[in-house]
Formats: sequence, C-alpha cells, structure tokens
Amino acid sequence: MWLVRIDAKIAALQQRQAEAGHGRRDRPQPPEWVVELGIDTGRPPLQVHAGHCYMAGKRRRAVGRDEARRLLTDGLQACTHCRPDAQLDIIDLPRRQHPRTDPAPPDRVKAGPSAWKATGICGG
Repeated sequence: MWLVRIDAKIAALQQRQAEAGHGRRDRPQPPEWVVELGIDTGRPPLQVHAGHCYMAGKRRRAVGRDEARRLLTDGLQACTHCRPDAQLDIIDLPRRQHPRTDPAPPDRVKAGPSAWKATGICGG
C-alpha cells in the first residue's frame, strides 16, 4: 500500500517537472525594444527602452528596431539606464528634459532645516 502511494507521488512530481520545463521552453521571447507610455491615452510615449530594461514602466508596448530608431531621432527621450540610442548606433541625439525630471521652479523649493530655525518653526 505504501509503495503504491510513493510511486503515485513520484509520477505526479515527474509530471509537474515536465510541465514546468515545457512552459519555460515555450515562453515567448521578450521584445527587443519597448516604448514606455504615459498615463493618459492621448499623451505621446515617454521613453524608449531595450526589451530587457528593468526601468521600463508597466504601461509599455513593443516596437521594432526601425520604429525605435525613428522615435529616438524624432526627439523621444532614450532611457539613461539601458541606453537604447547607443545600442541602436545613434549618436548625438538632442537631450531634452522630461517634465517629470525638470527641477522645481524657485518659488516652489522647500526651505531646509536652517531656514526653519531662522523662522522659529523648528525651535532649535
């Protein structure tokens, strides 16, 4: 009776391992290039990334090599981590700042602890 249970367990584990191996082999390849998209559906794409880049956001779509080159030469920002412009052999791209990375205007800069002490807010 125990031998039957052990044989059944071994057969189930072998079947599970075979299915896992089949899933790894048949997994689709990641895209070569991706475009990170904005939140709004009407906004243009934000950045071009290599397909393996960990900095690409969740909102993205796969693009081909030619479209990635066209987007970069049209002025779309390249990811600074995976450097798709270097991988696509595009040199001297104009670097533009994205609104998310622009520094805050001077009137919105928060005062540091030394300014709080001068105003008496900190109490120190």
